[in-house]
Amino acid sequence: MLQSSDWVYTDTLKEHFMNPKNILQGENTDEFDGVGMEGNLSCGDQMMVVIKVEKETEIITDCQWKTYGCASAIASTSILSEMVKGMTLEKAFDISPKDVTKELGGLPENKIHCSVLGDKALRAAINNYFERNGMNDRVRRVKAKTICQCMNVTDLEIEEAVLEGAKTYFELQEHTKLGTVCGQCKDEAIDLIEKYKHLHFGS
Repeated sequence: MLQSSDWVYTDTLKEHFMNPKNILQGENTDEFDGVGMEGNLSCGDQMMVVIKVEKETEIITDCQWKTYGCASAIASTSILSEMVKGMTLEKAFDISPKDVTKELGGLPENKIHCSVLGDKALRAAINNYFERNGMNDRVRRVKAKTICQCMNVTDLEIEEAVLEGAKTYFELQEHTKLGTVCGQCKDEAIDLIEKYKHLHFGS
C-alpha cells in the first residue's frame, strides 16, 4: 500500500494534483476569447487551455484547462492557470516550464517534460486570441530548424528528447538517431543539449 512518505512530489504539487484549480467544465468553449490545444492522445497526453481577455488592457482574466495526462501535467497546468490570471498576454506568453516548476517547488527530473504541455497550450490559446482579433502580426510560432540533415532531426525534437531525459550526445542518439550517418551535426547537437538542459533544468 502506498504510504504518504512514498510521495516524491512537493506539498504544493500534491495540492494542485488532488485539488486542481480552474478545470474546464463541459466541452463548450464559445465564451472564451482564445483556445489552445497541444499533445496527442495516441501518445498519452493532450491538453486544452482556454482564456478570457480584457481587450483594452490585454490582461488575462480567466484561464481554464482540461487534460488527459499524469499527475505532474495536471498539477503543472493547475498552477499555471493561477499564475497567468492578471498577466498581460505578452508576459503570459513568455512563461517557461522552469517558471512553472519553480512555482510548484520542483519536479522530479523525469517529470519535467510533463510541465511543457500546459505552457505550449497557453501559447496556442494566446496566438488563437490574436488570430481571432485580426492581429496576425503578433502571432508567435516556433519554427523548427533541421539539425541533422541525414536523419531529418530538428532542434524541437532535440529539446523534446532532453525533456524526456537525454542528457548526453549518446542518449540523444538513442532517442532520435541523430548523427548516426555522417556525424557532421554533432557539435551543434551538443550545444543544443547544453542549452536545453540549462533552460529546463537550470544545469
